Amino acid sequence: GTAALIWNEIIREKVTNFIMNQSKEQRILNFVLQNAVRGDPCSVVDAIDKYCSQKEWAMNVGNEKGQILDKTVEEANPSVALELGTYCGYSAVRISRLLKAGARLLTVEFNPEFAAIAKQMIEFAGVQDKVKLLEGPSEEIIPQLKKKYEVDTLDFVFLDHWKDRYTPDTILIQECNLLRKGSVLLADNVIFPGAPDFLNYVRKSPHFQCTNYPSHLEYMQVEDAMEKAVFLG
Repeated sequence: GTAALIWNEIIREKVTNFIMNQSKEQRILNFVLQNAVRGDPCSVVDAIDKYCSQKEWAMNVGNEKGQILDKTVEEANPSVALELGTYCGYSAVRISRLLKAGARLLTVEFNPEFAAIAKQMIEFAGVQDKVKLLEGPSEEIIPQLKKKYEVDTLDFVFLDHWKDRYTPDTILIQECNLLRKGSVLLADNVIFPGAPDFLNYVRKSPHFQCTNYPSHLEYMQVEDAMEKAVFLG
């Protein structure tokens, strides 16, 4: 798994970027613009999956784990959702297409280049009315959610950013009183690349009830999993 990632993410991607004079993320966006249907979020998700499974690997949640994400979102039926790690906007589009009328998703991206791509992806999918993209470090944005973005509590949180931020950001979300009884956290990549500190924290905490969903790394046969943690108050 690690060798395949190094090949895809470092060697192959750098060579392709140099030859084509554009980033992989720009190529994903271009493929979507040319092959998906404007205003149809499902076709956008399908186009990204097609590109990343057939042409270039990318760190979207992917369709196998995406189905776990869909089911969790549908069960949580959130009015306010938070995503940490927007990347190209794949999961933001995937989550927002399931949101009820009047619900909103706040998605946080640290990398300005990824944020610019995601913004275009979200608009092309036609879900920009449901999604607000917040650019910057998660540890700065989370404490601003209540006052600046008028969030009372979060019904659903999707963690898919830097794995070493999963635990401190979960603690920060708790400290900022952003969870209510029944709030659902879903964390991606808890096996590969892995988030052992996060698993240790939520599984040992009396405040969370956890469920593990074994799966595979997006677009590969490498073992991975998602962890759901329901806040008990």
